[in-house]
Amino acid sequence: MADLDSLRIRFARALEAARGPAAGPDPAPYADRLLSRWQEPQRRYHTVAHLTAVLDRVDELERFARDPDVVRLAAWFHDAVYLPDRSENEERSARLAERALAEAGLPEAKTAEVARLVLLTVTHDPADDDPDGQVLCDADLAILASPPSAYAAYTTAVREEYHFVPNDAFREGRAAILRQLLDLPRLFRTPHGAKEWEATARYNLTAELEMLSLPPHDAS
Repeated sequence: MADLDSLRIRFARALEAARGPAAGPDPAPYADRLLSRWQEPQRRYHTVAHLTAVLDRVDELERFARDPDVVRLAAWFHDAVYLPDRSENEERSARLAERALAEAGLPEAKTAEVARLVLLTVTHDPADDDPDGQVLCDADLAILASPPSAYAAYTTAVREEYHFVPNDAFREGRAAILRQLLDLPRLFRTPHGAKEWEATARYNLTAELEMLSLPPHDAS
């Protein structure tokens, strides 16, 4: 179970650090509104547990970031809008970040940077000279390098979010996503991610893709 009070404190620290000396409104209502989104009933994987995991990975990778607190804010917003039957969740999450963070007193340039980072999670393919994008994308994809039981729980939760999609269509769509990820030259762009997570993630993705390629009656 995620610690909501701890998450509220983490949001406040990130916002206040990113705002710098400029005064702004109380971060608490913004944290509460975001947490309400992350607890919506349609979510099975994209929950406060995922948010916490991504924030933890950002903390782990912060030495590679140019502005870790801006990356943390991007983590908060990257799936803030999440409807499994919609394709523009990242775009809507970025627009939400622009509105909320401007109101919360974040400088315009940093607000724009948060929105840019959120949009990077569409492809998870940051540029070589984009350390903040690399940290966010690595943190978001770190689940792919989980041990077998945790990876199985992740894939089960993703399937539950798409419960309304027929099995054949889900298998086809999921396989396409896995191939897109495997086609990336590197899944992880930070030195830590490349060293610690890349091989395991590729193993997990390849194994899942092979299972999806089996006839349904053989996939158990």
